[in-house]
Amino acid sequence: MKVLVPVKRVVDYNVKVRVKSDGTGVDIANVKMSMNPFDEIAIEEAVRLREKGVITEVIAVSCGVTQCQETLRTAMAIGADRAILVETSEDLQPLAVAKLLKALVDKEQPGLIILGKQAIDDDNNQTGQMLAALAKLPQGVFASKVEIVDGKARVTREIDGGSEILSLSLPAVITTDLRLNEPRYVTLPNIMKAKKKALVVFKPADLGVDVSSKIKTLKVGEPPKRGAGIKVPDVATLVNKLKNEAKVV
Repeated sequence: MKVLVPVKRVVDYNVKVRVKSDGTGVDIANVKMSMNPFDEIAIEEAVRLREKGVITEVIAVSCGVTQCQETLRTAMAIGADRAILVETSEDLQPLAVAKLLKALVDKEQPGLIILGKQAIDDDNNQTGQMLAALAKLPQGVFASKVEIVDGKARVTREIDGGSEILSLSLPAVITTDLRLNEPRYVTLPNIMKAKKKALVVFKPADLGVDVSSKIKTLKVGEPPKRGAGIKVPDVATLVNKLKNEAKVV
């Protein structure tokens, strides 16, 4: 059974994000880029399933610019067997990515699709759900534990009231939460091995998908800086400020 794992190239989580001076977007010039942390968890989970003998092949997929090949090489260094890049310079929206992934699902026929629940750059948390809807597949989102039992995916997911367990017929879509696993450290020998693994490049047109954006970004700006706190002499003053100044009570 194959597992398809989409991964996204994002600004590294240790980098302080800066907005361009003209307000057209985020400045990524000379900024360290890396794999989206939730997607790293997804790759790790797929590799662990292969190591258990549950699946036979892990395919990493990315959609974006040529530099996404670096992210795919990292995925293969973690343990993915091969990679696919859908190369485009378009600013991809979640629906466009979901359509590209749907085309690859039709092409590769994986038994499982595991992806991060969201990307740390746009925080949309939409692609996995959209892919499941387009492909008409069952889904288990925010997974904190994944097991393959009797030909079905058993997914433990966190909800407001605690957790719930879903039994999904395969193929299925699963999105990963932070508590699912801790990705392994990428070693130099595995980085060298990843350079020899197959990486195929497609264009969106090759898959018959229109990725032109339907959304226009008018302006990007930094959130307002938080004001300094103050001390109040008593509870009555605090309640008065909360009621009349902050207007939260």
